[in-house]
Amino acid sequence: MLAHERFHSSVSRYFDRAARLSRHPAGLLDFIKTCNSVYRMRFPVREDDGSIRVVEAFRAQHSHHRLPCKGGVRFSPEVSQDEVIALASLMTYKCAVVGVPFGGSKGGVRIDPRISSTGFRERVIRRYTAELVKKDFIGPAVDVPAPDYGTGEQEMAWMADTYRGLKPGELHAYACVTGKPLELHGIPGRREATGLGVCMGISECLSRLKDMKELGITPGIEGKRVIVQGLGNVGYHAAAALRELGAVVVGITEYNGGILDPKGLDPAAVKAFFTDRGTMDGYPNGTFFENAQALLEEECDVLVPAALENQITPENAPRIRAKIIAEAANGPVDADAEKILLQRGIFLIPDVYLNAGGVIVSYFEWLKNLSHVSFDRMTSRYTEISRENLLKVVEELVGKNIPAEQRAKIVTGPTELDLVRTSLGETMARSYHAIHDHWKVHDMEDLRTATYAYAIDLVAKSHLAHGIFP
Repeated sequence: MLAHERFHSSVSRYFDRAARLSRHPAGLLDFIKTCNSVYRMRFPVREDDGSIRVVEAFRAQHSHHRLPCKGGVRFSPEVSQDEVIALASLMTYKCAVVGVPFGGSKGGVRIDPRISSTGFRERVIRRYTAELVKKDFIGPAVDVPAPDYGTGEQEMAWMADTYRGLKPGELHAYACVTGKPLELHGIPGRREATGLGVCMGISECLSRLKDMKELGITPGIEGKRVIVQGLGNVGYHAAAALRELGAVVVGITEYNGGILDPKGLDPAAVKAFFTDRGTMDGYPNGTFFENAQALLEEECDVLVPAALENQITPENAPRIRAKIIAEAANGPVDADAEKILLQRGIFLIPDVYLNAGGVIVSYFEWLKNLSHVSFDRMTSRYTEISRENLLKVVEELVGKNIPAEQRAKIVTGPTELDLVRTSLGETMARSYHAIHDHWKVHDMEDLRTATYAYAIDLVAKSHLAHGIFP
């Protein structure tokens, strides 16, 4: 079975396992599982040397139970229709779990961003956007793409600009995509949102005293040995945030090798070295692993696969020595490997919850673009005035002035970044409590099954509320 087929199969098996525990009608469950729409396209793009290349691309809209649909666009030479359908279905369940009002979607373009010029990538993404507009597969109320593997703020800027050009006069045009640069009405904190959300989710997991006792580890992030696979947007920010909270990042891997240092690594220093050299070979600290996959098998408390799907399979699952696997990527553990890991007592934090930080903050960006005002503009100054008045009353009651430095810290209102990160943390914590309670109350086999079951129930109730299945 090919990798993308295995990934699609794993997602379907996870769904079926949870669906068997549902009390909803079989027809409704089949409808929830089925991908609503898939657009497969081929279009010509001019190479830098003037030649023409035909590019294959996809956009899948898994569920329309809530609109718009939401999901990233990835650039990868291996992307396939099965892969984007599986990723779109994950987005449906993910949005339901964290309580954002979107259906799931996903896009993919079959190019290699590592060897493609800036000009070629721009021509590809602009043509891809034009194709989506022609079929009504993009729009603030229809389908809202975001960055994914191989894409970032620049690609989203090109998409937004192309959409605006093809939809003149549309009031909410910038809400057609999220993950945009701040200069194009993006939102602070979106770039690091998925990685930071991963850190927050791991923190919630590690705070559960009973669960940690069963795993034989002390609660809390402090001192936990962490190995992170992937130094992209998700892996880097997850590693940096975990280290800031006191974890010891003992290993970091990329596609062409990795570094292991029991004393701990600085993710920022490793990333700077890798960006400069294109490899971790020669990094001054730790031991270089030419085989990046072998580093995943080193002993640690938390393993964070933050690259691509199917990284842990039945072949290497028996050799994994982590106590917790935190799925920062989509589908890094396939269904057959999961059975082995669970039998060995390894705890899995599922991707369908853990990497939802990106879509949570994308939701905030979408709301900001629809309202045409930043969140802090309406609240920050009012908060400062209210706090200042309160401090004056306190000073009068105690007969003593508060020092200017302390006063400034107390009075200063929240920035938009403060509001985004606080809301992200609250959403990740609340969602973990919900899926954990679902797991324990219904005595389900594992946390992933409970998370899928919880998502299925929420999506089913949304369909029923619409009267689709009277």
